[in-house]
Amino acid sequence: MMKFHHADVTAVQRLTPGMIRVTVAGEGLADFTSTGVGDEYIRTFFPPGDDRRDLPLPLPTEKGWEWPEGAVQSPMRNYTIRAHRPETGEVDIDFVVHEGGVAAQWALEAKPGDLLGFNTPAGLYEAPEDLKWQLLVADQTGLPAALRLAETAPEGVRTRVVLEVPDAEHEQPCTADNVEIRWIHGGNGHGQSRLDEVVVAALQDLVTTDGEAGDLPGGYVWVAGETKVLRSVRRHLRKELLLPANRYKVVGYWTERAEEWRERFQSLDQSVKDELRAMWATDRDTEEITDDYEARLESLGL
Repeated sequence: MMKFHHADVTAVQRLTPGMIRVTVAGEGLADFTSTGVGDEYIRTFFPPGDDRRDLPLPLPTEKGWEWPEGAVQSPMRNYTIRAHRPETGEVDIDFVVHEGGVAAQWALEAKPGDLLGFNTPAGLYEAPEDLKWQLLVADQTGLPAALRLAETAPEGVRTRVVLEVPDAEHEQPCTADNVEIRWIHGGNGHGQSRLDEVVVAALQDLVTTDGEAGDLPGGYVWVAGETKVLRSVRRHLRKELLLPANRYKVVGYWTERAEEWRERFQSLDQSVKDELRAMWATDRDTEEITDDYEARLESLGL
């Protein structure tokens, strides 16, 4: 069963114009356990009111969590863990900051003594056993996870990293050895993302195809960024290169104009929403369900 933790902010550091690192520790993390997976994420809870130490957390259940009846529910967002130092009990979380948004505003005002809540982490990165090289591609939201994945890559694994940030001021150092890192500028809500073309170009000379099935000998592709941009990335990997599911992971970290998207989704006829929900209530292969789900969203202009 998952656990929930109250964590005390101990340090705040401005990394770039668009990113703030918040370090947390304290007694609430005494039994915190990291998965050790470089892109592990937590559901992060923020104080619902002006008191930055008044932070209700839900109760864990067998299937997830629930709020006590009548309880004030704390706002929640997903974030990846940038670093975990078990020897000191510290956890670093890097926040992309911008105008508006519960998490961004909290991070902009964060100071030692504030309280943050989160649950047991889970990771998505799952490289194959024969891993010899990997391609990590992300925009600014996936940057913390991509850098941690690079820094924790198994010895001898060649790692290529391509990161899309608004401009050069948003670049960060990478402490990993034997890593090829390239920065591109744009996307991130400031223009059209190029992550889709980046993945295609980076893999062009790495993928072998026998005419029926593609393969990545010893390789793995991990991509994180804006949800709709990554649909074409996943389609390229799955439909054009014909890669098996254990050779890639494509993760939508955010949706551009998310509030507008949610409003349009909620305005759908109930029968359509039921149809979309029913797609996941089967025992079909997850990748096949995702194919149909994303195609249906696109047919609806979503």
